[in-house]
Amino acid sequence: MRLNRSTVEQIDSPISTAYALLDLLDDDRPLLDLAQAAPQYPPAPEVVEHIVRVARDERGGTYTDVPGLPQLREAFAAELTRDYGGSVEPANIVVTAGCNQAYSLVASALAGPGDEVIVPLPYYFNYDMWLRMNGIRPVYLEPGPDLAPRAADAEPLITPRTRAITLVTPGNPSGVTVDPDGIAAFAALARRYGIALILDETYRSFRDTAEPPHHLLADPEWQRTVVSLHSFSKDLAIPGYRVGAVVASPELNREVCKLLDCVAICAPRIGQEAAWAGLTYAGSWRAERARDIARQRRWFAEAMAERPGGFELLSTGGFFAWLRHPFPGRSTADVVRELVVKHHALVIPGTAFLPDDRGTIRVSVSNIDRAAIATFTDRLARAGAVSR
Repeated sequence: MRLNRSTVEQIDSPISTAYALLDLLDDDRPLLDLAQAAPQYPPAPEVVEHIVRVARDERGGTYTDVPGLPQLREAFAAELTRDYGGSVEPANIVVTAGCNQAYSLVASALAGPGDEVIVPLPYYFNYDMWLRMNGIRPVYLEPGPDLAPRAADAEPLITPRTRAITLVTPGNPSGVTVDPDGIAAFAALARRYGIALILDETYRSFRDTAEPPHHLLADPEWQRTVVSLHSFSKDLAIPGYRVGAVVASPELNREVCKLLDCVAICAPRIGQEAAWAGLTYAGSWRAERARDIARQRRWFAEAMAERPGGFELLSTGGFFAWLRHPFPGRSTADVVRELVVKHHALVIPGTAFLPDDRGTIRVSVSNIDRAAIATFTDRLARAGAVSR
């Protein structure tokens, strides 16, 4: 049979590629898994209890409406209205099977083969993969000196083929958070050129402030430009339940629902029920988990201040830290392989998030406590000492 060249010529998942390195291990020393970011704790008891009730209900396995459970859309609209000081209605929300699906559907609703989407570096690899597999050209925006993208740098990249600008904030992989003024500048740029601003806000609850991430939703005309994407996976420790959301105009959401109906009909009901329970009953639990992750980021930054083994912390935020390795003459793939095989530390090479090798790696700081951080920095020190 003949396969689709657009898919065949795309890379395999960098996560799968990273975990394939574990096949190279030849002893049973404990592994520090800092690759895929996922909560290391179970969901809130209230969420688990609700899931059990749903699973036992005779209608617990049925479809929902394509845009999602009405009570979940209402609860999430109310939370966003409160947290952003804006106005969000249930009609602005489509529930999806995770934020990856949310982005894929939105990108496909906005752009087609030959169109362009501006993507800041370092990018989230699944988004880059999706655009390329659908014939949409990602146009890379270099970040500023602080690794934050700037709207002024994006403007020269806009062409008649540009359909959207993508921002992930806090960033994956860098953890860099674009401040409200920076986000507002991107929104103003997108509106001026009649394109969409797609904001991936998966890690919005894991910032170092309780202030709103931005004020765009307070603008009565936000729906002309803004598309906000969300995930309940990290917030509620339910990544396997696959539930996220698109927040956009009803006009865009109509097109999103056409695509959603084709690929999934609706997001899994059990995930939607879990998200509703989390929004409704687990507010204090969510806040405490966010404080836990913030402490882990702080501990990691403190431990990396000494540059163990020459590894340099470039940024940290959300669930991630972005490091530069100290071996300019070596490929990052080789450095990551050595960290796994010789030092039993699994990370993701920065080449998964960049068009070229810039000597960087992504570390999921959400995966390790203070003791594990000390172990990791010790292994970095050993890696640096051995390789020099």
